Amino acid sequence: MTVFDLQLKADLENVTDLLPVEDTESDTAYTWFIKFQCGSCHETTENLEFSPISGSRGEANLVMSCKFCKRESSASISGPPQPYTKNGEFATVTQIECRGIDPVAFEPRGEWKAKGAESNSRFTFSLDENEWYDYDDDAGETVSVSNIEAQFVRGRQQK
Repeated sequence: MTVFDLQLKADLENVTDLLPVEDTESDTAYTWFIKFQCGSCHETTENLEFSPISGSRGEANLVMSCKFCKRESSASISGPPQPYTKNGEFATVTQIECRGIDPVAFEPRGEWKAKGAESNSRFTFSLDENEWYDYDDDAGETVSVSNIEAQFVRGRQQK
């Protein structure tokens, strides 16, 4: 098993604590849009919608069979995502445990949230276009998330 840190880098203007939205009422986890590469034949998947399975017993959140070499592989998200707060620097937001596959690309689609750096106003928005711009009425300033980059780094499993 290999553990990968998914690290984000983004320009945060007057916001902090960038996180994907998880629906706690219905216990619906954020869907991670990740491409994987087979560890055997090195074929890359199309975009996958990778969601932790509610009530999973810690086995795998994703089990897939490579369409070329037929090797079965799995991956699991390790714990809840961590808020991104390091403006303009790479920081780990979640860990992925992989068996037989390696993550190679991430797209921050779907609903995300952040809070105003000065006002603590709450914002929920889509990052489907890889950026977001708004105005914080309480602080009287523009807010944005832009220039989002992602990378996977071999990490250490957290206990």
